[in-house]
Amino acid sequence: MALTEDMADEIALLALEDEKRSGDETIIAQVAEILGASSQTLQEAFLTSVRVRRAEKRARDMLAARAKG
Repeated sequence: MALTEDMADEIALLALEDEKRSGDETIIAQVAEILGASSQTLQEAFLTSVRVRRAEKRARDMLAARAKG
């Protein structure tokens, strides 16, 4: 469902930004726990979005480093 994925991705962006800003590495788990208490579907979509965004960042960072030589 697109609505669930859109909502999950938006929350993932906010959580990842908070993690970067605050340095609190537990924020992802805290948000996932809150989501899972009401909607396992939204929790799973959130965690998937976090993993995809982290993987994308690692790939982009690696490619940028290679481009610098």
